[in-house]
Amino acid sequence: MLDSSIRARLLQNYPVLAELPAGEMETMLASSVALSVPSGATVFDEDQPCRGFPFLLGGSLRVIKTSANGRELQLYRVLPGESCILTSSCLLGHTRYQARGVCEDEISMVLLPAPLFHELFNRHQGFRDYVFRLFTERLTDLMQLVTAVAFQKLDQRLAALLIARSSPIHATHQVLADELGSAREMVSRLLKGFADQGWVRLGREQIEVLDPAALAQLAAA
Repeated sequence: MLDSSIRARLLQNYPVLAELPAGEMETMLASSVALSVPSGATVFDEDQPCRGFPFLLGGSLRVIKTSANGRELQLYRVLPGESCILTSSCLLGHTRYQARGVCEDEISMVLLPAPLFHELFNRHQGFRDYVFRLFTERLTDLMQLVTAVAFQKLDQRLAALLIARSSPIHATHQVLADELGSAREMVSRLLKGFADQGWVRLGREQIEVLDPAALAQLAAA
């Protein structure tokens, strides 16, 4: 049973749930489980079955695809008010996960059991529309990722990543490399080049952007 504060946060972040009939919403809330997952923990892994549909209330989740040689590529992030289309596709297709979900920050979430997800999806147009809207938004993000990987150079993608973040950026070179699907050594070399040109200042697990205009020009080249 979810307590009143978690219920309030759930409905605030996912107003589509308030559209459910009162009785069914109470059934959903009574059947769902509140979870807290520490930073760095794996929420789901490749070839695992899907236990349910997550509603994120706090923290952030990185969805990552790992190659045979161990290199990683971040597919997308999930933030409060959003959900994971990989989970949706696994539930709807009755398949296992094809990527890994890792807590970027400590996560608080409510997990809707798989049978109840199917019931809501089948019976309520509003909930069904919400799930399909998530697919549309995430597919757009993934198409942009594919375009960047296929047609942009690594220095352009790194520049775009840096100016998209608030400075200073608290991240290791390995984390940035994972997001870009590259090797840490290549990202470190490019960052040193950016620093030599006065575009960034490098610190311990920190990058300060000094010339965002120059980075933006490179990203758009």
